[in-house]
Amino acid sequence: QVQLVESGGGLVQPGGSLRLSCAASGISFSISISTMGWYRQAPGKQRELVATISSGGSTNYADSVKGRFTITGDNANNTISLHMNSLKPEDTAVYYCNADVLHYGLVRSTYWGQGTQVTVSS
Repeated sequence: QVQLVESGGGLVQPGGSLRLSCAASGISFSISISTMGWYRQAPGKQRELVATISSGGSTNYADSVKGRFTITGDNANNTISLHMNSLKPEDTAVYYCNADVLHYGLVRSTYWGQGTQVTVSS
């Protein structure tokens, strides 16, 4: 069973920076990670994509975070990080780590972390 554990959330002032990390465990020879990423959900809003990174290193960002956030990955350790700069109050949300994996190269599954709170406020 794949598990995702996030860390690094907290309270930061507008204009500040935070780094979120996510580690995937339970990866075996029969499981390969296709894509990992970050999503967020603010109170009263739907969960939305923030950034993703494929196993090949291709990245994708929401327009609202382009130029401010950077996603990086470490395939050897099955971890990703989200480096968030120039944070705004509207970035306040619970941030969830996500992984799309393939079982035996055939069956796709999606896993989610428990979420970590990011609050941007003065």
